[in-house]
Amino acid sequence: MSRWRGNPWVVLLTLSLGFFMTLLDITVVNVAIPSMIDKLHASLDEMLWVINVYVLVLAALLITSGRLGDVRGPRTMFVGGVALFTVASVLCGLSQDPAQLIIARVVQGLGAAALVPQTMTIIIGTFPAERRGAALGVWGAVAGVATIAGPTLGGFLVSTIDWRWIFFVNVPIGAVVLAMAVMLVPDIRHDVRRKLDMPGVVLATATLFCLTFALTEGERYDWSAGIWALLGGAALLLVVFLIYQRSRQGDEPLLPFVLFRDRGYAVMSFVSATVQVGMIGLFLPVMIYLQSVLNFSAFKAGLVMAPAMVVSALLSPVAGRMSDRIGGTYILMAGLTLFAVGMAWLTWVTDVGRAWWEFQPALIVAGLGIGCVFGPMVTVALRNVEPRLAGAASGVLNTIRQIGTICGSAAVGAVLQNRLAASLHTEAAKQAADLPASVRDQFLAGFTNAAKGGLEVGAGQTGAAPKPPPGTPTSLIQHIHQTAESVFEHGFVHAMRPTLALPIAVIAVGAVSCVLVRRRRPADHQPSVPGAVDIGTSA
Repeated sequence: MSRWRGNPWVVLLTLSLGFFMTLLDITVVNVAIPSMIDKLHASLDEMLWVINVYVLVLAALLITSGRLGDVRGPRTMFVGGVALFTVASVLCGLSQDPAQLIIARVVQGLGAAALVPQTMTIIIGTFPAERRGAALGVWGAVAGVATIAGPTLGGFLVSTIDWRWIFFVNVPIGAVVLAMAVMLVPDIRHDVRRKLDMPGVVLATATLFCLTFALTEGERYDWSAGIWALLGGAALLLVVFLIYQRSRQGDEPLLPFVLFRDRGYAVMSFVSATVQVGMIGLFLPVMIYLQSVLNFSAFKAGLVMAPAMVVSALLSPVAGRMSDRIGGTYILMAGLTLFAVGMAWLTWVTDVGRAWWEFQPALIVAGLGIGCVFGPMVTVALRNVEPRLAGAASGVLNTIRQIGTICGSAAVGAVLQNRLAASLHTEAAKQAADLPASVRDQFLAGFTNAAKGGLEVGAGQTGAAPKPPPGTPTSLIQHIHQTAESVFEHGFVHAMRPTLALPIAVIAVGAVSCVLVRRRRPADHQPSVPGAVDIGTSA
């Protein structure tokens, strides 16, 4: 084992497996919701907390854990995070009620927050600048694979074994990563003793928690006064945090402002948020469309997306390597443009009654774009970051990505619900003309009022629940339900098209913003780890 210790590609494999676990658990739970509701006798609201509390904890603590990696050592934080995440996965799988599962998910979020920022920090400290783009390309490929593996693997496990195995599957992966991290990953630290800004930790955590809670739960609570109060509190806490951080810029701040003096890092932070909005905009409405309009199973819907993600995973390391040779800005711009074009093509193709293969050209173009995004984006962001600030830089960048995910989910979800309510009313009014006058008004009212009671968009649903009056002939009941299904299918397609326009526009803005980055030749890169020492030569 000693001859493999510190090998950059072995280290990258270890980091990627750990990173894969945390991303997998963001998406894998979604497909198991119906089964968990049945087996745990849970409400939908409780299941939404199972999903959201993981993201809340992860987003709120990324900056803090990134800085902790600078203080305690990135390998120490990575190992601790993997161990905590693995134990929490066992607790999730053993949960007997919703409360136990929610608490276990909080612990999972703590473990994920501890390990995620360390992956980029250790990559920066392990790979020389001229090979860092290829390494970060692999890191980006992991993000694409995990995104599609979540619903695909989750659908397979739920269908063939039990929902608990979406968590138990993490245990062998976590055990392998833990052993590899202890034996093979060097403990890269710097020769300067560092301290943690505790007031900054409290302010940052409170700010991010208020913001992420409000954005995640706003739609469910109908954007009530309490939600707006949380957003106002987040804004106030952010101002206090920034003022406090400014006063500490010469004394180990949690957020070093010097990071944003580099235009590449500042622009890429914004671009990373736009990419996440695009990913949510692609997967959220499209996965609902595949299952609810085309009646694909969760497993089949995941497989529809698989070719695009395979293309992305194969291309991402190549794009990263090209970033090392010619610079990442233009590769990133091309990738974002292809991503937007692929989504626009998908919008044009989407309709009722489509076959799975009809989406593949558009999705593969989008996959080509995604493959050219993650590696170059992180390479450009981190190319001028001093190694002593790597943890802070990684924590901030990952936090902004998670906030982009939450903002994208809230915005895309709100647009989809708004457009769906309107399109269902319009489509119901058009198709109700074929129904007898005795049931027409009630049919229209069912779709008109659907949004007030919560739109039903699950597989086999119609967006409303039309209830024919007692004594209605069976043939007419069947006709009403067929008409309702048709209203929902066409209404969802009409709502999906303007919904996809939002992430397409955001991605386009991200592509254009790349022109603000100063072009740097690979030869201009600084040495990868000046002043760093390896104090982890023994396991």
